[in-house]
Amino acid sequence: MGAGKLPVLRVGEWVRFDGDEHQVVALAGTSVRLRSRGGVAQVVLLAFLLAAADFELLDEQQAVPAVEPLGLLETLPHEVLERARRWERHLVEVVTGRAPEAPEGAGPRPGYDPAASTLKDRDAAKAVELSAAGQPTSARTVTRMRLRYAEQGLWGLVDQRYTRGSDPVGRADERLVTAIRAELDAQTHASTGTRGRLMRRVRTALDAEHGPGVVPIPGRSAFYELVGVLAGGRHSFGAATTRRSLANRPVAPFTPTFATRPGELVQIDSTPLDVMVLLDSGVPGRPELTMVVDVATRTIAAAVLRPAGTKAVDAALLLARTLVPEPMRPGWSAALRMSASWLPHTRLLDIDARLETAAAKPVIVPETIVIDHGRVFVSEVFTRACDRLGISVQPARKGTPTDKPLVERQFSSIASLFCQHVAGYTGGNVTRRGDRITDEPLWSLPELQDLLDEWIVAGWQHRPHDGLRDPHAPRRAFSPNDAYAAMVAVSGYLPLTLSRTDYLELLPVHWRHVNEYGITIDHRTYDDDAPAPRRTLHRR
Repeated sequence: MGAGKLPVLRVGEWVRFDGDEHQVVALAGTSVRLRSRGGVAQVVLLAFLLAAADFELLDEQQAVPAVEPLGLLETLPHEVLERARRWERHLVEVVTGRAPEAPEGAGPRPGYDPAASTLKDRDAAKAVELSAAGQPTSARTVTRMRLRYAEQGLWGLVDQRYTRGSDPVGRADERLVTAIRAELDAQTHASTGTRGRLMRRVRTALDAEHGPGVVPIPGRSAFYELVGVLAGGRHSFGAATTRRSLANRPVAPFTPTFATRPGELVQIDSTPLDVMVLLDSGVPGRPELTMVVDVATRTIAAAVLRPAGTKAVDAALLLARTLVPEPMRPGWSAALRMSASWLPHTRLLDIDARLETAAAKPVIVPETIVIDHGRVFVSEVFTRACDRLGISVQPARKGTPTDKPLVERQFSSIASLFCQHVAGYTGGNVTRRGDRITDEPLWSLPELQDLLDEWIVAGWQHRPHDGLRDPHAPRRAFSPNDAYAAMVAVSGYLPLTLSRTDYLELLPVHWRHVNEYGITIDHRTYDDDAPAPRRTLHRR
């Protein structure tokens, strides 16, 4: 049902296109032949013509109607929508001369025959009819509603009071709103306080700027409600770390970290692990986890646990681990072999023989690595290792963890998916920590490292990830191994192998005196014929 017939492009119609007026002189399939008022002829595709920014059908009797916002119509109160539909029935009769509910074959009612009256006359007749029915209406109102219906459909007949967007702060004084927003902004780097503190500070700021009592402050409940609206999404009264992190987000619109092939972009970072372990000294302590994450596939390319205080050489060795296949360990299930996974093992094995006994975790060859400004990652040892391995270093902005969000989020995933199931779990903060953790049997650091390595292969690499989706099948989430199998088929695989000398160069350097019995490192003695000429010599 509508105000008129559906517009149709016909031969003889005039259209506006390409900055000029043209007449349609011929139609052939999806092609339209046009002739401008200056006599210039051209043939264009119908889709191109209709998509042109300045296209307009110039026939006044065939105005192109807008599609009604059906979703918004469903949100209206029933009585409001019914009122609009009653107006629609009246206007259809005004335009066509025949009411929608009229019997088939019935002619126009007196005063509404298009052959005997003008639109203006029918507008006036409808105004008289509505006024007599108890709905005072002028002819000008009918005309206005008819034009809105022709342009917007049923939505144009809806009471405008129900279509206006509401102001989230209501009728609050603008000076009060400005003062609250200023105080909320000031709390970004301050310690978290209460709404009561905010209320006192706002009152003080308003009195200082406008004079005591000039700007009225609403009651406590109304003030708190207004603050709740203005502080939405700021974490003004929550964790200070979250508040600062939110403040560091780039101004929208921004492009998220994105990569199209394995190794194109990786991120590295360290954090204390939420698990107590038994250190070599026999004292319980929290190890530090350093991890490399591949952006394209979300693969945990390497993850190493060290006692608190990761050194630069540890991070350098971590890079070397990304280039080496994860070996199968004694006791691991045969289902964890790469040959038993979705990874293209046979094709990769032809290129890299090291994959014959590898576990189901891909080898990531980093091209660019994103680091923060921690002393480990800006050290000469780490940067020279990246240079030696041909990896570009991309420093993140200071105080901006959102520059490497994937590895930051991965730490949280490891805490919830792995750490909480391990003996010695400490929780994310002291309020979540048990009081008898050290009474439990704790894993040693090497044992926990083996558990983590196995979980990465068996759990993480096969777990569907919400950030890995095919644009052609967005409902399906892919696992890191699935994503790698799809991408490596396009980007290829070129292994980078390190020699024995390369690994020795990446090892930490410790100066030791060569005694008659050999060298002592960490209370262990090592001896060989090679250092014999250096025995008992002192370093100069």
